[in-house]
Amino acid sequence: MTRDDIPTPALLLDLDRFERNLRRMAAHARATGKNLRPHAKTHRCPEIARRQVSAGALGVACAKLGEAEVMARAGVRGLLITTEVVAHAAIRRLMRLVSAAPDTLVVIDNPANVADLGREASADGVTVNVLVDVDVGTRRTGIAPGEPALALARAAVAQPSLRFRGLQGYAGHCAHVMGWEARREASHAALKPLMETRELIERAGLPVEIVAGGSTGTWDIDIELPGLTELQAGSYCVMDIDYRRIGARAGAVNGDFEMALTVITTVVSVPTTERAMVDGGLKAFSTDKPFPPESVERPGVEFSFAGDEHGRLTVTDPSRAPRLGERIEFFPPHCDPTINLYDRIYAMRGDKVEAVWDIAARGRSD
Repeated sequence: MTRDDIPTPALLLDLDRFERNLRRMAAHARATGKNLRPHAKTHRCPEIARRQVSAGALGVACAKLGEAEVMARAGVRGLLITTEVVAHAAIRRLMRLVSAAPDTLVVIDNPANVADLGREASADGVTVNVLVDVDVGTRRTGIAPGEPALALARAAVAQPSLRFRGLQGYAGHCAHVMGWEARREASHAALKPLMETRELIERAGLPVEIVAGGSTGTWDIDIELPGLTELQAGSYCVMDIDYRRIGARAGAVNGDFEMALTVITTVVSVPTTERAMVDGGLKAFSTDKPFPPESVERPGVEFSFAGDEHGRLTVTDPSRAPRLGERIEFFPPHCDPTINLYDRIYAMRGDKVEAVWDIAARGRSD
């Protein structure tokens, strides 16, 4: 099967670029003495997770319990669920997951949830590994740093069936700060309370084995913090326009990571010499960014959305006007929500389809 045989629109992964991205991040983690537990919310694909682990990752982080269940069924271990599991039915599912994959970690930010997890774990005869989720400024989940986090760690330690392992602090609001120096300043400021919280908890006599955080935007920044033990960067393996735009460290060789993910479309209409239409619209790309998809090595056209199923190409170079039936690839604005629109990803080696991987955790919002 070749590129021309793929029904469009479809999601493609350039394996050469993807594999270089995996090797680069794994080597970076080893060289800086950090562990790597990449965030699978980027791809929701067990085959990609397995390859990340094979390249040296401890496991993968999962945004939701449902994602972790899919990864566990595929044999992936070293799972960290980065959103609190609080509903009773979900806690019951978590206990079954922990029974099958005992090294699974889950985050906590509320003493009532700690009590619920401890009670259910005790009833099932399992031990649940927990990290205290610390709000470092994202204002999403997480308990306040300092004394509140210490109190919650103590509450976890008081539960015989919970094992306190450490902290999580995700500074997502820093990941896309434009300019490397500004991003470094923002991330270090955000994570300073997390580092201080680690010191406070250790002074209280509680060992902190894990401090997890970081993102693709701060992959070469957060490793400067000695108190951070592992990176949760996710998008580095495939990349997108948003991460490409924010800028790498000055003088960095080859920038950061390579753009490995594309959406392939077909020109289905050429109504005028100034306009052509492709079969990829709102249902084919993420729409949460203020900039559109960009064509891959195909100058002469500019993309704009034209409804659910169509993209409009404005011809900017008449000598490169699109042809009816031509296939054109685009880089997506944001990789995570773009991938979540598809059931499968075509793994490409040049123009040949080497494999087709299921995005098995797609839609697992539970």
